[in-house]
Amino acid sequence: MRILLTEDDPALADLLLRACKQEGYSVDWVSDGVAADLALTSETYDALVLDLGLPRMDGLDVLRRLRKRGSHLPVMILTARDAIADRVAGLDSGADDYLPKPFAIVELQARLRALVRRHHGGTASACLDLGRLRYDTATRQVFLDGGEVELSSRERDVLSSLLHKAGKVVSKQALTSAISSWDATVGSNAVEVYIHRLRKKLEPAGIFIRTVRGLGYVIEPSDDHPA
Repeated sequence: MRILLTEDDPALADLLLRACKQEGYSVDWVSDGVAADLALTSETYDALVLDLGLPRMDGLDVLRRLRKRGSHLPVMILTARDAIADRVAGLDSGADDYLPKPFAIVELQARLRALVRRHHGGTASACLDLGRLRYDTATRQVFLDGGEVELSSRERDVLSSLLHKAGKVVSKQALTSAISSWDATVGSNAVEVYIHRLRKKLEPAGIFIRTVRGLGYVIEPSDDHPA
């Protein structure tokens, strides 16, 4: 599952990124309303976690523009505006859930699971396919030609980040963030280790992770194994 997170407080955003990634989600983060609106018009997401007090464009305006385009994307509002009138305004503008700050991370995770589940017919399952590779975003299982591939948790984190942007470059910084946990931030060199391991397991099936010098990595099938 791919989530767009909008939050202008970097410290809180980092906390929320880690919480979402612990749940197995791939997360894009933007810190202002204009960037959020642009991301929502140019990318595909499974859910939106939306702060209301955003620079450049208020969160409610982002939400109204999203709904005006006919999108049914599930939206959870996170905000310090906890007055009843504010909650009503958020829900009336098209939000599916509303969680006032401060909140417990475990409640956020539970509400987000329920939100995604409701909007996917009772299941949060969705698969990403690339050539002979299939990745189940709900179970985090990886398959090649129908057979399951054994990967470590961090290998799955790296692969998930690459697959959600298949054919596009993913920065080393983004991959480092994806494999960092609540109590441990890994070094950038660790990314190279997991990339090396993934290559050994995926290249025999025609799935290649190419290094783009100075930018990051891109995953793609070989010409002999079209997607």
